[in-house]
Amino acid sequence: MNTDVALDAKALLPSVRRLLELSGAKILRLHRRWDPAQGTPVFTIRGEYTSRGWTEWTQGFQFGAALLQFDATGDARFLEIGRSATVEHMASHLTHVGVHDHGFNNVSTYGNLLRLVREGRIEADAWQRRFYELALKVSGAVQAARWTGLLPEQGYIYSFNGPQSLFADTIRSLRALALAHQLGHVLMGEGDRPISLLGRLLQHAATTARFNVYFGRGRDAYDVRGRVAHESIFNLNDGAYRCPSSQQGFSPFTTWTRGLAWILCGYAEQLEFLSALPEAQFQGLAEKAPTLGLFREVAEATADFYIAHTATDGVPYWDTGAPGLAQLGDPLGRPADPFNEHEPVDSSAAAISAQGLLRLGNWLTARSEPDKGAAYRQAGLTVARTLFAEPYLSTGADHEGLLLHAVYHRPNGWDYVPPGRKVPCGESCLWGDYHLLELALMVLREAEGKPYLKFFLEA
Repeated sequence: MNTDVALDAKALLPSVRRLLELSGAKILRLHRRWDPAQGTPVFTIRGEYTSRGWTEWTQGFQFGAALLQFDATGDARFLEIGRSATVEHMASHLTHVGVHDHGFNNVSTYGNLLRLVREGRIEADAWQRRFYELALKVSGAVQAARWTGLLPEQGYIYSFNGPQSLFADTIRSLRALALAHQLGHVLMGEGDRPISLLGRLLQHAATTARFNVYFGRGRDAYDVRGRVAHESIFNLNDGAYRCPSSQQGFSPFTTWTRGLAWILCGYAEQLEFLSALPEAQFQGLAEKAPTLGLFREVAEATADFYIAHTATDGVPYWDTGAPGLAQLGDPLGRPADPFNEHEPVDSSAAAISAQGLLRLGNWLTARSEPDKGAAYRQAGLTVARTLFAEPYLSTGADHEGLLLHAVYHRPNGWDYVPPGRKVPCGESCLWGDYHLLELALMVLREAEGKPYLKFFLEA
């Protein structure tokens, strides 16, 4: 991609304000139309949100988007939508033992509400605040209990595929463990044994870094630094790693770009969180400095890979090894083409990655590495500028989505292909809309000199 080194957050303010006008109308429209008995809205077909049963991993994005809209605009209608829907519909997600999605669902709702309370943005009595805190404690512990132990020092939160499966996505659910840890909670195991949630967070992240992320060290014939495998498979009889896999990418030996995005964003925000923790909290779990070094190595490797394997405007195609890319000639040498006839782009991967690039850049800048930090920051702002405008920003009042040209599950053929076209385009997904709003809120707060947006609690 081509990074604009002169771009700053203030230059994006007009685009952010336009985005917020559009998103407000779309959130209200979906809220008025959607019947929860239909399930959870997941992605659009011909501009209208529809459900797709797999897991209910997107419900938190629906209500969390309303909370982000309130955060950005102060419009109390969106606070009421987000808060009341969280109370009414999100309780089952707190105790959902069958998924790896607690960060997506519960940090986007209960987490945002607690953050707004702690920032003084909304009034809440002591019991309301304790309700949000209890919800996050439960979520963090339940997520941490979905555990496959490999060795005393290794283990992971396993995916909905079963105990043998480690997903890249789950790195962003570590926020649930982080918040529960900060609230003083632990997971109680057999024999009343307390299990550190911070400890499980660190183990999961270390295991993911070892098996799902590549560092160019000759691990296999496709070991390219920064490449990400969506899934790692283990033999539970002896705990041995068996192979990479991919549920939503083209192959285990190519990089599904949304999986890459989850890793990039997840490790960058965990760098911010872990850096803010007192060193004493690492005692008996890990050493703080080497831990930060590992998280930095992962974040930088995946950020560099993203920049090198993305079109000039910062939007990636859905998989770096998708076979149809060969028909595009030089797909990375020009802006991404969401209307091409061979392979879809994935704007949702771009929205997630842009946030990761900004956070990594900010973290490095705060640690007296301004040149390296600026390189990632400017890349994140460049991606944001592309997504905040057409053809990615959905400006039509008759389209319920906010971010166009997102892809859900290309191998399964779930995404809508318009008449006369050969690949999906022109549609939205809830995680894409949510992360575009989250990215816009980050840029807005920076441009207006407001507090830095982070998921964790102030020390």
